[in-house]
Amino acid sequence: MSKRVNALVLTGFGLNCDNETAYALQLAGAEVQRMHTNALINGEVHLKDFKLLVLGGGFSWGDDHGGGVIQAVRLKTNLGSRILDFIANGNLVLGICNGFQTLVNLGLLPGLNDDYQTRSVALTFNDCGNFRNDWVSLTVNQQSPCVFTHNMQQLELPIRHGEGKFVADEHVIKRLIDNHQVVIRYARENGEPANGHFPSNPNGSLYDIAGLCDPTGHIFGLMPHPEAFNHFTNHPDWTRLKEKLNRQGRRMNTGDTLGVRLFKNGVDYILKGH
Repeated sequence: MSKRVNALVLTGFGLNCDNETAYALQLAGAEVQRMHTNALINGEVHLKDFKLLVLGGGFSWGDDHGGGVIQAVRLKTNLGSRILDFIANGNLVLGICNGFQTLVNLGLLPGLNDDYQTRSVALTFNDCGNFRNDWVSLTVNQQSPCVFTHNMQQLELPIRHGEGKFVADEHVIKRLIDNHQVVIRYARENGEPANGHFPSNPNGSLYDIAGLCDPTGHIFGLMPHPEAFNHFTNHPDWTRLKEKLNRQGRRMNTGDTLGVRLFKNGVDYILKGH
């Protein structure tokens, strides 16, 4: 019997990207369960039965006390030790947008000094003062240990957030850079650094940070939404690109999108028995 990768996608309390996330994971080859957060807390499902935990996007508890704050408190209070055991066993955790905010508030990221409980970075209100719904260009750190971005160099993904500005003390950011834990950064369309310029950097994140991992590369959080790029027609320029390629006598690649590839990297990593 072929090996299966069991992935858990949490739902409920304002989270609204679970269907797309589950679909992208299925395209990537995972066996997916979408379960309400209460089901995990109440023991209807158990973390030990999964290899990949995904905290998706949305507005958990309406972001009433800040993005991901209440979700982090609820998870830490009810599942703190089980989540730490899940990580210690080498399993993968992916946090997207609100999920990234939750991982930061939990202290699971950045995980400096093997400390997965202390909060040392934050995601706060966009400098532009409003919610941003757009597509962004991203560069990938080739030296990062992140398993989800293996063999990736550049990405284009959508963003949907009002609290995506990454902030931290200067010495913390230096450590993240030196450790290659800064996985993806906002960039211009030509791949050059955004250098904080709006709208290439849509929120004012320091060092253009759009996503980071823990030192092992098993925990990854990012503000852009890879699950929302699960088909080539999701891209806003797909018709223009198709016509351009047609005029060159070439066909458009309609295989896995970069968004699905990100999930597939995680699934493949587990399948290889790491």
